[in-house]
Amino acid sequence: MTSNKKKRIIVTVGVLILLLCYIIGIRYIIGNVSAYDNEGGENTKHYVAVIAKSTESNFWQTVFAGANAASTEYNLSITVDGPDNEEDYETQNRMIEQAVEDGAEVIIFSAVDYNANADAINAAVKQGVKVVVIDSDVNSDKVSSRISTDNYQAGRMAGEAVLNCRDEQLNIGIVNFDKNAANGQQREEGFREMVSADPRVNIVDAVNVISTIEDSKEATLQMVAEHPEINAIVTFNEWTSLGVGEAIQELHYAERISVVAFDNNVASVGLLETGEVDALIVQNPFAMGYLGVETAYNLIYELPLGETKVDTATTLVTKENMFGDEFQRVLFSFD
Repeated sequence: MTSNKKKRIIVTVGVLILLLCYIIGIRYIIGNVSAYDNEGGENTKHYVAVIAKSTESNFWQTVFAGANAASTEYNLSITVDGPDNEEDYETQNRMIEQAVEDGAEVIIFSAVDYNANADAINAAVKQGVKVVVIDSDVNSDKVSSRISTDNYQAGRMAGEAVLNCRDEQLNIGIVNFDKNAANGQQREEGFREMVSADPRVNIVDAVNVISTIEDSKEATLQMVAEHPEINAIVTFNEWTSLGVGEAIQELHYAERISVVAFDNNVASVGLLETGEVDALIVQNPFAMGYLGVETAYNLIYELPLGETKVDTATTLVTKENMFGDEFQRVLFSFD
């Protein structure tokens, strides 16, 4: 092989290597351009931690869908986490501490326990982390923004739905979830205020249960057995709604007891259609997740927040209106 031929081979190989490096570099830049600031060239993919009350329900899966959509739009890195059940505030507190250790700049948080989560949130803020509350509030004045259903007004909406019953006497049972969760207590407060002025109303019994289908079903069966005069039941979240609905279904009491419940999934919509549930107060969890991350972005970049308390609105869906286009969009927006 002549020296000129060797030189040509070396040059060709060198060009191929440079071309390969160029292609790899371009692909790397394209794949990571969202993580860099156009002006300074510094890594700006900021980290936001979403810590929910749980992770399994349709409600929280929809919150996470909203959060993920916003994280893509606003170029933020997010994690979503929560305990296995909606009573485990201790695990939530550990998750807050871990998010701080992992470098979260903002924590988007829904409190299991209004008081018991407060110290962990205050400690995070003291270390420079911003906090945005969604869904369920925490007892802290260090929170930057609160995004949720107006729970008091949602409770009043449930009360109005019960008062639409034409029974001459309304003997009401209340099945609520954890008494330490602010949103459930606010909903019950609004409900009681709404129905209190109606002379037909007698609140026969009220219980707080572990937020599972099984516990709420068992409590409902016991309540109805002890108070056969009950002809209306109100309940305030996804799991308790399913438990109450299943109890009414098992007892074949769809015609005997009116049920006003909260949240929507395939099962609860089915119970609405077959009559075990008479009305659903449907929230907007996608908006909670999306607006939570959008607010985190504004906090990171020190942009104006506008309102620091945002109502994500609710819709009353009944068997009579559930098949209308507007209400179908509310029930099945993200399926």
